Amino acid sequence: MTSGISRRARVLAAAVGTGVLVPLVATATPASAAAPAVTCTSAKAGLAAKLKKDITAALATRKGTVAVGLYDRSTNTTCTLRASSAYDSASVVKVTVLATLLWDAKKTNRYLTDRENTLAKAMITKSDNAATSTLWKQLGMTKIKGFLSAAGMTQTKPGANGYWGLTQITVTDEQKLLKLLTAKNAVLSDNSRAYILKLMNQVVSSQRWGTPYGVPSGVTVAVKNGWLQRSTNGWRVHSVGAFKGGGHDYVMTVLTHGNSTMNYGIATIQAVAKVIHKDLAAS
Repeated sequence: MTSGISRRARVLAAAVGTGVLVPLVATATPASAAAPAVTCTSAKAGLAAKLKKDITAALATRKGTVAVGLYDRSTNTTCTLRASSAYDSASVVKVTVLATLLWDAKKTNRYLTDRENTLAKAMITKSDNAATSTLWKQLGMTKIKGFLSAAGMTQTKPGANGYWGLTQITVTDEQKLLKLLTAKNAVLSDNSRAYILKLMNQVVSSQRWGTPYGVPSGVTVAVKNGWLQRSTNGWRVHSVGAFKGGGHDYVMTVLTHGNSTMNYGIATIQAVAKVIHKDLAAS
């Protein structure tokens, strides 16, 4: 073995001396070619390894590009995959729009108007686009960016020219938002947090797919999904959710693009969600 190394070193030295390029790198795979791996940490023994294995297996045969975020307060468990990759938000941004509206109202110590409540309910529970456009325009870019700054959502870039669905989002920032919704903080009042979670719990049945898939009975669910087809990267299909019960308090984000159909993206998200709920329930 030693002689093999020294011989290689002599060949390399000779090649360098003659100015010949030795293609040693041809035997190694460039780091950029390797798909990013799921990373998990947990205070609960064995849970991180189990989640990493099961999420990886759930995605092994799926096409498209998937980003995953999980945080469970109860076991101090975190899992991430492509945490900082940017995706077109589609309707997932509607949670940010409502949070901005409530954050701004809190600054002037006012309640939402009846009109704002009606728009907010349609935007979250039915994913109403017209209601979203109305609130997006009312708030304006200064307030939206103000909320993002207050929330520490530094990777989120609001869509230009009223195209809120093209806002750039990441798992990191969506998880930050979900954490704000599910624990006391200085950005959103307790009433605001409860209001957003209540509407996310009342999403119409046809839109309750995604992260809630496989959730154990007795666990409360708050969800918002997004879906959008474009000429590049096919369908974007996303789901964010907050779950509490069964000894756990966790938030989950799954963002996808490059899906051939909307249903294909949903199936990918649900494959991930199913193993996460199962592993946490068993821990």
